[in-house]
Amino acid sequence: MNWDDYRFFLAVARMGQLSLAGRTLGVDHTTVARRINSLEDVLKAKLFDRSPRGYVLTQAGHRLVPIAQDIEHGTARARDSIGGQHEDLSGRMRIGVPEGVGAFIVTKAAQELCEKYPRLSIELLALPQKFSLSRREADFMITVSTPASGRLKVQKISDYKLHLYGTRDYLAKFSPIKKVEDLKRLRGIGYVPELIFDKVLDFVPLIDPELRPHLTSTSVHVQLHALLNGAGVCIVHDFMADRYDNLVKVLEKEISFTRQFWLIVHEDYASIERVRLCSSFIVNRMRELLKKQE
Repeated sequence: MNWDDYRFFLAVARMGQLSLAGRTLGVDHTTVARRINSLEDVLKAKLFDRSPRGYVLTQAGHRLVPIAQDIEHGTARARDSIGGQHEDLSGRMRIGVPEGVGAFIVTKAAQELCEKYPRLSIELLALPQKFSLSRREADFMITVSTPASGRLKVQKISDYKLHLYGTRDYLAKFSPIKKVEDLKRLRGIGYVPELIFDKVLDFVPLIDPELRPHLTSTSVHVQLHALLNGAGVCIVHDFMADRYDNLVKVLEKEISFTRQFWLIVHEDYASIERVRLCSSFIVNRMRELLKKQE
């Protein structure tokens, strides 16, 4: 039996397609298929149902997943214990991160980490969704809310603030905004309401339930560029807005939000040195960089 076959099995179980699994493992899809077939032959069990849409776990495959994860975990722990010197950190680290802080803060920390460990590669999954750590869709996550359940370790990283902003030129077109009701004279920019991936980011109803943004996007960067182009006013992270001299706060005292960033790591992988060192570095640099923005 080739223990490495379990690595291929887990990749297909997580990705659902040979091509995606192969891309993750750095091999072609035919190699992945051959290794899956080899494992099925050894175990004398069908692990996946094949279809044009992809690979779906059979009952036997579902039973094998936790066993394969134990092997994966044990292999990682052995590598760290026997040969995992700090200066030799290598391989891929996949981090789920919100788009805004990913671009403005985490990218800087990730760059420094790659420079410190040249054999390390980092993938920042800056997508408007949450990832399954148990299926290793990410090695760890940075989130804006804590999970309701799961075998997860949660650590608060930092508070951050958001305010309502507009460009000086855009706001100069209107009489001064002195109260929330005056916002109805302005055009609003925000998230597509039904596609907000985390409800702690649903700010507009907290300002005034009757307000409706005129231009919406699932991307905070699209919102930011619309704001900079003078399309209206928008709730923006202070650490983003502070970089643009032409942005000013609107009703700063009345409209102010404080949210948190959290580090989420699966219990099974939190003690793996590579995960522990990378997550600790990212968290510490995030705190330092966010502090500078205050």
